[in-house]
Amino acid sequence: MPDRRRMPAVLVTAATAVALTLVPQPTASVAAPPTDCTYNHSGLVPLNDLGTGTYQGVTGGLYPNGANTRPAAHNTAGVNLAQNQVLPRNAAGQVDLVNGKIVLISIGMSNTTQEFQKFIQTVNAWGGKNPKLVLVDGAQGGKDANAWANPSDTTWSVLATRLTGAGVTPAQVQAVWLKEQFVGDNLGAFPAGAQTLRNALADIVRNARAKYSNLAVGYVASRIYTYNPVRGAGAYQQGFAVKKLIEDQINGDSTLAYGAGGVAPWLSWGPYLWADGLGSDRVAGGIPGRSDGLEWKCSDLVSDRVHPSDTGQQKVADLMLAQFSTDSTTTPWFNN
Repeated sequence: MPDRRRMPAVLVTAATAVALTLVPQPTASVAAPPTDCTYNHSGLVPLNDLGTGTYQGVTGGLYPNGANTRPAAHNTAGVNLAQNQVLPRNAAGQVDLVNGKIVLISIGMSNTTQEFQKFIQTVNAWGGKNPKLVLVDGAQGGKDANAWANPSDTTWSVLATRLTGAGVTPAQVQAVWLKEQFVGDNLGAFPAGAQTLRNALADIVRNARAKYSNLAVGYVASRIYTYNPVRGAGAYQQGFAVKKLIEDQINGDSTLAYGAGGVAPWLSWGPYLWADGLGSDRVAGGIPGRSDGLEWKCSDLVSDRVHPSDTGQQKVADLMLAQFSTDSTTTPWFNN
């Protein structure tokens, strides 16, 4: 397990070195939409394709040193938690392999609730879910990273109400799916803005661990592509904030320590969702938006070009299920 006594470094450039619970979806506020779908390619490189290359001096990849896979020690720690800590628990949080429950919650904004509710439907149809697993959508429209970073914000009381409605308790919450951003994808200058978002995300996971004492693992997702050019750079840069958050934990940031006596859940990407629209040829089904074939069509977004349409929600849900049903840190508790 990594040494968590080290303090976090700021984001620097290379130049400077079970039940499935559905809840009503709130109406999201949206930015003024562009008039068409012409912003279908930005020229930005997805983090998992950027690798050891750089964006404005910051190295790519999902994990340290341009890698796209978790470092071995971090992965082993996650597997250990999945096998030995994420277990069915009774209402008081005590292990109960017969009647206990494992709760996976979502935390985030409007996109998050839309996508997680589609994920719930997709998991239900899949049929391979652990019957002890309960999925509860805690994400809320209009609630950006600053809201969730405040432990006294009403977002947390709303989530508490949803847990009660699902017949579970805070002591049974053991996993979280987090997808957050600042309102309007407005991060400001890079890389300082991404560092500010990273700090807010760190506050969120610490708040979650403080409220849910058995929260062991967390999976943090990126924004999807937006066809709104005003928000394109911020949506892309959000991925660097997630990368830095996870990287700091891997590198031993004591303010993100996990496990016994920790202050945060163990963290991983879950999953990286951004791809560069239709790709460099700007043709659906042609050169994809990233090397693994993912692309985002205009039809995957509603008229504001920011929030996912039904097909966009399904695309996210499918990517989530592909990870949760195969990842060595999720299969022990997610799969039947």
